[in-house]
Amino acid sequence: MQRIGIPEIARLANVSIGTVDRALHGRKEISESTRKRILRIAKELGYRPNLAARALSIGKSTLRIGVCIPREVHYFYDQLRDGLLSEGRRFEALGVEILYQPCERLGVGEIERVKELLGNGLQALVVCPGDPHSLAQLINQAEKQNVRVICVASDAPGTNRSTVICVNPVVNGNLAAELMSKLLPGKADVAIITGMISTEDHRNKVEAFSRMYQQLSPGSRILEVVEGHDDEDETFQKAFVLLGRHKSLQGLYVSTANCLPVCHAVGARNLHGKIKVIATDLFKEMMPYFEKGTIPASIHQRPYVQGQIAVRLIVDYVAYGRPIPPTYYLSPHIVMRSNMQLFRETRHDSLPET
Repeated sequence: MQRIGIPEIARLANVSIGTVDRALHGRKEISESTRKRILRIAKELGYRPNLAARALSIGKSTLRIGVCIPREVHYFYDQLRDGLLSEGRRFEALGVEILYQPCERLGVGEIERVKELLGNGLQALVVCPGDPHSLAQLINQAEKQNVRVICVASDAPGTNRSTVICVNPVVNGNLAAELMSKLLPGKADVAIITGMISTEDHRNKVEAFSRMYQQLSPGSRILEVVEGHDDEDETFQKAFVLLGRHKSLQGLYVSTANCLPVCHAVGARNLHGKIKVIATDLFKEMMPYFEKGTIPASIHQRPYVQGQIAVRLIVDYVAYGRPIPPTYYLSPHIVMRSNMQLFRETRHDSLPET
């Protein structure tokens, strides 16, 4: 079968090859009506750009992906970063380049980092929006300039972002509530420790857990919702105070990966075995707390896979014209003591997931 190329599209659209190239790669200097006409013709012909050949011919990247995710809590975001970078390396021969500009913590410095990235000729931006309201203008601006914005781990609703890749936070919160209700039968007082209520993912988990837990455990109380801002010292101090203030507490739901300072606070209060912690995600440092029974279960959001999928969706969109779905929800994995060693995050070989 003969491959459809840019010259054929140019002939049918009655424009120059350069104009077709600008339309296909989101460049300026052509009218929007011409761009749409060229893209329609390319789609009808089944055009597929040969990224590898183009990368070799011009000697530089043809698909530049900017990445702005937090450094902390590193147990989660290191895995997300590794998934992004490892998948990016798979497509280096196609001219894929990852520009990594992390912010310190969720919502801290993300606007500055995103602005820097958008000045580097991106075709796509991967971002974890800690403060989606503040980022909305930049996200919409990027999409208007044909930079596809992929949200990972949390969403930016009300913006023009292309998609979000995450575990559905409502499912996450409901699942945590169901596990807690089975661990603490009857009436039981619990509390929630999250990152920031302003973050879409965190707020939705808190609200879903609260609704579902009170449905499944009538008469039980949710005594407090504590924001730790994904800071280990702040979370430890607040968890320690919480445990001292509420002697009736039997369970804690930690809706982010920042569970270690909570477990440390449980230990500092000599409450191992007395407080049940439903955690989020998985990393080697959690394993002793599974063994002690402090963490009977964790809801794993598979950040490594989230990173992989983000790059795949971008490459499929640019190289093969496949549409980016508006949402991409992963199925959460329930991790318990009996199966925790089956996951890559607890193995020494750290084999990549697929």
